[in-house]
Amino acid sequence: MPAAPGAPAETPAETTTRLRPVRDHRTVQGPGPGLPQAPAPAPRPIPAPRPPHAHVHAPRPAPAAAPPYAYDPWALGGETPAETTTRLRPIRDRDPRRTVAAAACGILALGLIGGAVAGAVLAGSGAGEPTEPRGYEQARALWHDVPVDTLFPQTLAGPDAGPGGADRTWTRIVVAPDAPCGPTTLPKALNTTLGTIGCERVLRATYTDATSSHVITVGLVFTQADPATMRTLGSRAVDEPAPALSGPGTVAAGFGDKQRGGWWRHVLPDLPVVVTAVSGFADGRAVAEPEPADRAMTARRTTDVAQAGLGHEAKGVADAVERALRGTVAAAVEEEQR
Repeated sequence: MPAAPGAPAETPAETTTRLRPVRDHRTVQGPGPGLPQAPAPAPRPIPAPRPPHAHVHAPRPAPAAAPPYAYDPWALGGETPAETTTRLRPIRDRDPRRTVAAAACGILALGLIGGAVAGAVLAGSGAGEPTEPRGYEQARALWHDVPVDTLFPQTLAGPDAGPGGADRTWTRIVVAPDAPCGPTTLPKALNTTLGTIGCERVLRATYTDATSSHVITVGLVFTQADPATMRTLGSRAVDEPAPALSGPGTVAAGFGDKQRGGWWRHVLPDLPVVVTAVSGFADGRAVAEPEPADRAMTARRTTDVAQAGLGHEAKGVADAVERALRGTVAAAVEEEQR
């Protein structure tokens, strides 16, 4: 309800209460002698009442966009701006499974690297040449550097070398001088194959068993082939028996090509040598069809060659001579290393 004309306006409840001015103590006590009285302060004006709905504020204007900050220590008097802190991610406790997995990966990596290095060494040298097996070069010269009794011992032992695992013993009765490679000393197919890679020399000897019933000619063929060629030579040569070596005045006097029964051939993959052997009857009996030793040694084989054990004789003597050869090579290598 509006106030009557001429009546003083009422002060709203929310208006500020008028404060009473505080006078100077000298004014309260009165002027001292010789001091003028201080004038009373002017009354403080009473603010006008707020209009209705004054508590609703008008929207504030948006502040002007601040210019992009450019750090210039010289413009700030040489002072650097306040440091800012970046929130760091928490460090989790190390999982033992991750440690084990990392160690396993490391071991696997070392294994792969070691395998690659070993493969490179076995595959060849840095120049692409195949790595020679131990004693390979020493074996090339054995045919003229080693006594015949070393390569062809006078007596050979063959444990479990006979039919049914029986032990065998053979005695040397004939030794031939070293000879060039040719059809009289090598099988025809092997001679043709070695002619393309280089054949150095052929050494041969003939043995007989303890009962003088069988005769066996064994040969060592020294080649000029490299290790890679020797590893593939076994599949290139056609299998057939080697020529027989007879011995006048011995039980091998009648041992010739017609008497060949069982035969064996082994191309050594780690030495430049081929081992051959052929067996027959000591009485000069002819054999219609020679058989390779592995076939003649088959169980329940009924041919004369198989029944007489000629396959066992050929393979047994060849294995014994090969063992002697390898022992000689190992001794030559040790001698050079001293």
